[in-house]
Parts: sequence; structure tokens; C-alpha cells
Amino acid sequence: MDFLRPAAWEDALAAKAEHPAAVPLAGGTDVMVEINFDHRRPDHLLDLSRIGELSEWEVSERTVRLGASVPYSAIMEHLRTELPGLAIASHTVASPQIRNRGGVGGNLGTASPAGDAHPALLAAGAEVEAVSVRGTRMIPIDDFYTGVKRNALAPDELIRAVHIARADGPQQFSKVGTRNAMVIAVCAFSIALHPRTRTVRTGIGSAAPTPVRARAAEEFLNAALDEGGFWESGDIITPSVAREFAVLASGACNPIDDVRGTARYRRHAVGVLARRTLGWTWEQYRTERTPEGAR
Repeated sequence: MDFLRPAAWEDALAAKAEHPAAVPLAGGTDVMVEINFDHRRPDHLLDLSRIGELSEWEVSERTVRLGASVPYSAIMEHLRTELPGLAIASHTVASPQIRNRGGVGGNLGTASPAGDAHPALLAAGAEVEAVSVRGTRMIPIDDFYTGVKRNALAPDELIRAVHIARADGPQQFSKVGTRNAMVIAVCAFSIALHPRTRTVRTGIGSAAPTPVRARAAEEFLNAALDEGGFWESGDIITPSVAREFAVLASGACNPIDDVRGTARYRRHAVGVLARRTLGWTWEQYRTERTPEGAR
């Protein structure tokens, strides 16, 4: 196994172009586990730890550009207001040591359906900045996951950053596991309210071959909130609406039975998480909204 360690971003792109099968290594919290257990034996490892720009972030008026290697601990400490859903999810990632090493880029590169960042990224409507020597392209998060642990990156592309709209409304993330952290999720759910566009987005993890959105649940809730004038009035969402939202969220799942839980349990748990996170976010919206519901 050859170890490539470029000192500049351009050198990393050149190395990836020359060795398309090279496995990027940043925090190493997923890759090194697979190598240590001999589940993966790549010909080349591409160490990106010397490229400082990958650990930087930029906050503009409407968006956050999050470098691929920004650690979860930095998101928790510095971006809790701008990216609340992702910050909450970051709290549930493994241990403090791993949160200091691991980043969103690694979660995206691995593309495991159980990755904690994925539901929050889906709910926020993120875009992935993929770069190669051929140029840069932006991949909408909805198009990024293509199969079990597969993503839309070309063989010569690297993830440089993730672009995420700054929250204009409450966001939540919750997962089911044997404990709050240091555990792979049995299932996870994230929701983001977008008052500016009067829409709701969701994200589900560990309950389908890929991270997915509960699109039918979103469409139902968007229509219910609009027709009932809830955005303007801030009224409490009726129990019947919350129940139907939960049922439709469960229906978006396509889980399997494994050592962490049954498919039946996952569907049920996603429905419970959907109903609870909807309640939490809507109560926060009602409390913090302006008179017209604008932000």
C-alpha cells in the first residue's frame, strides 16, 4: 500500500487523477477501522491532513461553506446557530476524540446509510462541492447518494466543501441507538423548517439502502401548513396532522433486519422520531417567530 501525502490542494487533485482508486484519508475515523480489520486494502491512501483549507469554513449572509475536513467539534462550537440540525447531529457522533477528527466530508465519501450527518444535510438541502483536475461541479445532496455506500463522485474527484443554507427556521435531529453516542444508529431522522419558502424538508438515516427524504410526508405537511394558515398564525399543529406526517415518514423507509434492529422496529421508530421532532421544531417556531412568521 502506497501512502500519498500532498501538501497542497492542486497536488491532491493531481494525485487523485493519477491514481483514481486512491482512498482519501482525512480524519481516518472510518477508513482506518476498515483497514485495521482488513475489510479494505487499497493500493494507495491519499492523506489530505496537510491541506489546511479543507478545515476552514466561511459564513456568508445566506450560506455556510463548510470545508470537507472541518471536525464535528468545530461545528458544535462555532456553527450551532447557522447549522443547528448538523450541530445536534454532531453531538451524537461517537466520542470527543472522534468528533475532533471526523468531518462531514468523510461521512459523504463513505456514504454509509448510517452516517449521522446525512439526515441533517438532506433536511437542510446541502450541495457538495466536488473537484477534479477537470474542474468543479456542485452536486445537490438529493443526487449524491447512489447506492449502498456509493456516491455520485467520479473516480478522479475529491470533496472540497459542503455548501449549506444558513438556517432560517428551527431544525432538529434525533436517532435511536443503545446509547446517545459511540453507537451506530438503528435509525435517525432530521427535520428543517424553512419559513422563508414556507417548506419543510426531512432526512432519514439507517432505514434504507441510502439516506433518504420522506418526500410524501414533506408534501403532506407543506400542504397542511399552507392550507391551515399555520405559518402565519403560529397555531399548534393538530394531532391528526402530526400522526399522518409520522405515518408517511415511516412509509419512506425501506429497512432491513440486522443485529441492530428489525425492519419493523425501524419503521416504527422513524415514525416516532418524525412526530417528536416535528413537535419540537414547531414549538420553537411558534415561540420565536415574528408576527408575520417572517425571519
